[in-house]
Amino acid sequence: MTLNMPAVRPKVPHFSSGPCAKRPGWASQNLKDALLGRSHRSKPGKVKLKRALDLTREVLQVPADYRIGIVPASDTGAIEMSLWSLLGPRPVTMLSWESFGEGWVSDVVKELKLKDVTVLKAGYGELPELGKVDPASDVVFTWNGTTSGVRIPNGDWIAADRAGLTICDATSAAFAQPLDWPKLDVVTFSWQKALGGEAAHGMLILSPRAVARLESHEPAWPMPKIFRMTKGGKLIEGIFVGETINTPSMLCVEDYLDALEWAKSVGGLKALMARADKNLKVLADWQAKTPWIDFLAGTPAIRSNTSVCMKVTDPAVASLTSDAQIDFIKKMVGLIEKEGAGYDFAGHRDAPAGLRIWCGATIEASDVALLTQWIDWAFAETKAQLPKAA
Repeated sequence: MTLNMPAVRPKVPHFSSGPCAKRPGWASQNLKDALLGRSHRSKPGKVKLKRALDLTREVLQVPADYRIGIVPASDTGAIEMSLWSLLGPRPVTMLSWESFGEGWVSDVVKELKLKDVTVLKAGYGELPELGKVDPASDVVFTWNGTTSGVRIPNGDWIAADRAGLTICDATSAAFAQPLDWPKLDVVTFSWQKALGGEAAHGMLILSPRAVARLESHEPAWPMPKIFRMTKGGKLIEGIFVGETINTPSMLCVEDYLDALEWAKSVGGLKALMARADKNLKVLADWQAKTPWIDFLAGTPAIRSNTSVCMKVTDPAVASLTSDAQIDFIKKMVGLIEKEGAGYDFAGHRDAPAGLRIWCGATIEASDVALLTQWIDWAFAETKAQLPKAA
């Protein structure tokens, strides 16, 4: 069966999970006040960087005694700084249920070569047994599995009186999901995710407990300059007031400021989360009436509302080899991209074959609804090209 090509395209057809869609109404003219050709260490440069930190605290509702810094190399840089600077004094528990979490496992086991490491794994679409986390250990985890579409529903599994630190990669959760700040000692994210900022800059948020660890623990390995957060056993406070370790792009800073101001204007964190939830509901409603598609995460409570991962369950496609399923998805998404109706929403290369549709707060629900119509059309077109069963 084939369907007629839809007549209407999404107004903004950008559904990539990073870099993500710009906020509604974005235009390059919004960046006209960027501090270009000036030093980030100049007085106006410091003002803009400090403003970015203050707005981050306000919109994300970060506790007043937590420090916030802008660091190099996106979320990856922020997480690497944390792992290399903080781990070592205690046993470590690593949680892994998708490719980025698995990457942090590799860093801790193969690069830092820590010996007392417990790895709790789960397959794509599932969560590890969170109740098995030892509160005496440091724990490293993603809040939202960007490549699996699985999120932690809450922080109830984290002990309030824990002895270890919690190090949380929250890059596709920040600004879209509630983060349980009292349970989190390190939180990292990047500008290009939920607010659609530009790449290469990471955010590092530290609790007082994390700062105490930094000032009391000296890593057993050499520390690159861009990882160093202490000097003489004391925190380098400048990092957390806008004195960045290396030179930031002031154009990217201006873009982040624009995104944060937009976030405030629409109602702050509560409104951002509601927008993402509304987008997820569009896909849930579509899935409920579409027999050939399902969520990769079978349990609704752990489904991401940002990087929404879905799988094709049609028997004719599900019976194909893994490579053939991947090829099917590529053809299907390619048809839509060719028509300019949706870009970059195939599943991650490490994940099972399927779709990964970004539904963060900068996406409009009306565009998600239009995308589903194009997916219906492309699925029918692609399936019609499969060899007929004998």
